[in-house]
Amino acid sequence: MILTVTPNPAVDQTIEMDEEVQADTVQRSTDAQFNSGGNGINVSQFVSALGTETVATGFIGGFTGYFIEQDLVEYDVPTDFVEVDGETRINTTLLTPESEYHINQSGPSADRDAVDELIETLQDHDPSVINIGGSLPPEMDAADVDRIASAGDWDTALDVHGELMIELDGEYEYCKPNREELTAATGIEVETIDDCAEAARQLQERGYERVIASMGGDGAVLVTPEETLYAPPLDVDVVDTIGAGDSMFAAVLWAYEQGWDDERALRAGVATSAQLVSVKGPSVHELDPEATMDEVRVWSMRA
Repeated sequence: MILTVTPNPAVDQTIEMDEEVQADTVQRSTDAQFNSGGNGINVSQFVSALGTETVATGFIGGFTGYFIEQDLVEYDVPTDFVEVDGETRINTTLLTPESEYHINQSGPSADRDAVDELIETLQDHDPSVINIGGSLPPEMDAADVDRIASAGDWDTALDVHGELMIELDGEYEYCKPNREELTAATGIEVETIDDCAEAARQLQERGYERVIASMGGDGAVLVTPEETLYAPPLDVDVVDTIGAGDSMFAAVLWAYEQGWDDERALRAGVATSAQLVSVKGPSVHELDPEATMDEVRVWSMRA
């Protein structure tokens, strides 16, 4: 079972307007929507869509936390969150004809007692893999992440900010950085596939057994203890890229759960990401990477 930990989830509010924002003026939106947000939550939704058992956990609070629990019911994702004082944050994206604005809240604090309760929750479920993803709430730090990772007999996957990755002391089975996170973690400006491979290898040498690096429209690189693999994206009509990296990571973890090898896991990740970007929105009810996996090309790169 793949259990996901979202330490600082959010309700993502997207507001659309047909005119630019003006100061000291009351304006009306043309559309608005709310979604459960956070890397771990996204991964659980995609794992469920792939047909594998999952549980979403982390810290929630207040009516916004309740919204996340109820929203995930719609996607057949079981939840077991730890409640903390305060309100789960709301992250707002405002879309106008010419601009895009983002306002992210900090979220409620998660102290040591809350982390201890989260660890007990994980131990009760006894998953084979846990995925810790997204930002950390106030009061939680790298030592807490190391403590969660080492608290059970599970493999740990990470999708966190690059600055946090270099603060961690433990050894981790999987991590999924993007270009910006690779640069923050290694100092390497990732402009080419070779740059990506070099930065990912540096992370692998620091204790991340398998690095699945997302390059967006340029594909993905997988660095393992034995080899470095590269796969370009499938040629599809892109409708919406939100959640593409999370869907790729979810499918890679799902593939390893099936006992697949590195190359086949990378193919599954790229195929799943291609399927997701072909539809609007990050939430889907069913994913089938095996339908297009054979179309994914994979090359072995020299170190």
